[in-house]
Amino acid sequence: MSIHKVLVVDDSKTELMFLTGLLQKQGMQVRTAENAEEAFRCLAEEKPDLILMDVVMPGQNGFQLTRAISRDPQYADVPIIMCTSKNQETDRVWGMRQGARGYVTKPVDPAQLQATIAALN
Repeated sequence: MSIHKVLVVDDSKTELMFLTGLLQKQGMQVRTAENAEEAFRCLAEEKPDLILMDVVMPGQNGFQLTRAISRDPQYADVPIIMCTSKNQETDRVWGMRQGARGYVTKPVDPAQLQATIAALN
């Protein structure tokens, strides 16, 4: 599976800009969403090849959103990588149990993110 289109879901404009720049340098198209509502709107408009998901967001958090997306038959095949400041092992395990395929902690190490994305292929 080659990854070209990525949806980044994060309520921090700084993180959105950082991750967008990182992914675009890898030749990927990036769309962004700042909350669950925007994320579902983006999904409905164009199905991405990958979702990078923050956890701590207003409204529905990233764990809840990951669970909702990964259990939706229309989007269950889209891999989700949690990209969060929550760095406890219990957080990582919980994220994976919600349907995430990878877990990267902030501040994001570009090489680690790249390796996590490459491991999906």
